[in-house]
Amino acid sequence: MTERLIKETDVVVIGAGPGGYAAAFRAADLGLEVTMVDIREHPGGVCLHSGCIPSKALLFAAEVLGEAQRAKKFGIHFSNPRIDLEDLRKWKESIIGNFTKGLRDLGDRRKVKFVSGRASFESLESILLKNSEISQIKFKQAIIATGSRPVSLPHVEIESERLMYSSEALEIKEVPSSLLVVGGGYIGLELGTVYASLGSKVTVVELTDQLLPGVDKDLVRPLEKKVRELMAGVHLKTKVVGIKEVEESLEVEFEGEIGETRQNFDKVLVCVGRKPNSVDLGLEHTNIELDEEGFVQADSQCRTKDQNIFAIGDVAGGPMLAHKATREGKVAAEVISGQLSSFNSLAVPAVVFTNPEIAWCGLTEVQARSEERKIKVSRFPWMASSRALTLGHPEGMTKIVFDPENHRVLGIGIVGPHAGELIAEGVLAVEMGAVAEDLASIVHAHPTLAETLGETAEAFLGQAVHIYRK
Repeated sequence: MTERLIKETDVVVIGAGPGGYAAAFRAADLGLEVTMVDIREHPGGVCLHSGCIPSKALLFAAEVLGEAQRAKKFGIHFSNPRIDLEDLRKWKESIIGNFTKGLRDLGDRRKVKFVSGRASFESLESILLKNSEISQIKFKQAIIATGSRPVSLPHVEIESERLMYSSEALEIKEVPSSLLVVGGGYIGLELGTVYASLGSKVTVVELTDQLLPGVDKDLVRPLEKKVRELMAGVHLKTKVVGIKEVEESLEVEFEGEIGETRQNFDKVLVCVGRKPNSVDLGLEHTNIELDEEGFVQADSQCRTKDQNIFAIGDVAGGPMLAHKATREGKVAAEVISGQLSSFNSLAVPAVVFTNPEIAWCGLTEVQARSEERKIKVSRFPWMASSRALTLGHPEGMTKIVFDPENHRVLGIGIVGPHAGELIAEGVLAVEMGAVAEDLASIVHAHPTLAETLGETAEAFLGQAVHIYRK
């Protein structure tokens, strides 16, 4: 009979993604004994191993291919690229491997014990582990950071290697001649961009009336134009009602605004959302409450109904973003250590790493309308940006949502190259309570894309130099 191995620890963190390892490392820095448990053999979670990092690596490769093609407009001509999928995969995996090694080293230096296994609560003071070197961990405090997983298509029951979700798509085993992407959200558009750039004939279908549902339409418009140029087809208000395998393809049945209601594809990629990993955690042995969608309920200190159990990241609801989980992980660790800390961020940035990129933070126009809030919006077209013109990207735009009475910056949206980097100034402006006069008076370097933030504020104040308004 195998000996029952039991470990005791101050803090156990269930999940080793960006939220989990941030919580573990911060708690260790604050002098606590920490054990981190994850179903994978290495820390990093979905974000590192099958999400944020590999997708951004592949999107960069897609960007290089796109820029080489676009260079023709500048009089620079390249021969057709030769794509070596094996080398591409090796490069992607090397990034993941280096980052994984770095995380293990950081954890070891902090004396954080990493345990591979599947955890579930046995009581308010202990968890049980399966497939692990340790069978039980007794804890004083616990942090749930189990993340989320893809949602499958309702009413579609099929098991086939031709049906993929994001994790399988990121493996890039092959480049299918035709690919259907179900879902026009950021994951679908990012992965669709990768495969289209590598040579697939990609079709995107979206159930709602726009790509990136919930994002301000004026930000989406430049991206939608590029997507329609890159993809074989983009169909809105379209629903997949059936998928079946036929010979060497998948036959898909559609409903909605699409010409052919039955089409065949080599592969189908499903990106219709994510749901929390809150099942099979033994939560019935706790007082933790879940909402209707299965998210763990936690307060601004990330504390659940059980005072010694915390929940962070995707499993706790809110924006499913790695950086939001990281901040919550630090908050939970600080609260556990006795510090006054809470998650009260006003502007959690969101970035879509397509071409062009879209980024936003704070209050959006869509949200303002739904809340019936009075706002004034100022826009600066990148057609008037000298830097955007030198980059060959005049289609971009910067917009700022202002309070019309006190001129406070409530939200910022950007579409164009490097929007994900530019949004940092927007986050700072919202968090620090900046007003239009602040952004307008800041001296931005010239020529840069960051200038557009100042120029947008100047346009709001009627001081813009590079656009004219009566």
